[in-house]
Amino acid sequence: MAETTPRRAQRGEYAKSEVTRGAILDAALEVFAQGGYRAGSLREIAQRVDMSEAGLLHHFKNKSTLLLAVLDHRDEQSRQIVDFDDADGVETLRALVKLARYNTSIPGVIELFCTLSAEATSPSHPAHGYFLRRYDYVRTSITAAFRKIAAEGRLIGGLDPYRAAVTTTALMDGLQVQWLLDPTSTDMADALAEFFRGLVRGYDLDALEQLLDARAAEQNPAP
Repeated sequence: MAETTPRRAQRGEYAKSEVTRGAILDAALEVFAQGGYRAGSLREIAQRVDMSEAGLLHHFKNKSTLLLAVLDHRDEQSRQIVDFDDADGVETLRALVKLARYNTSIPGVIELFCTLSAEATSPSHPAHGYFLRRYDYVRTSITAAFRKIAAEGRLIGGLDPYRAAVTTTALMDGLQVQWLLDPTSTDMADALAEFFRGLVRGYDLDALEQLLDARAAEQNPAP
């Protein structure tokens, strides 16, 4: 029994540390989204979670490390919406549309992402490596979705899945910039869905069938 007590304490300390890290990441995301990475201060982030700047640096050794953790944190939130491992490639595309719709609710975060992605083209930027890896991951994942669609004979015009993925990624980024400049200029989700309709046979038909099946299930629940 004497040996288990310290282990339980360690697990409790670890859980508490993870909760604290999560709170710091949420606060940092808010601060960076509101004032940008360069203007956002560690002191302000620390104040939002009721700790000292030194306490914050116990969890993240410097501002650059915190930024990369924030970007990973934001990606993890996006992965709650988009499942790139879905066996149905069309469902992955629909999830990207849902993500575009969700992004309209977090303009500060989208502005931060757009600003950082442009700044990070410089090899000396702390997020340069992150964005290289992220774009490679996104292109690869969307390519896989289009390959699944092509294998079913549903990709229109014999399009190359990789080219379709590159174009999709560029479209999503471009829509975000236009929307940030003037939210009335475009509906990001609708524009992306319209693009997918031009690439995938039955894109809307599947969604309609699923809706009808769901309604039928509600009206006729299984015994």
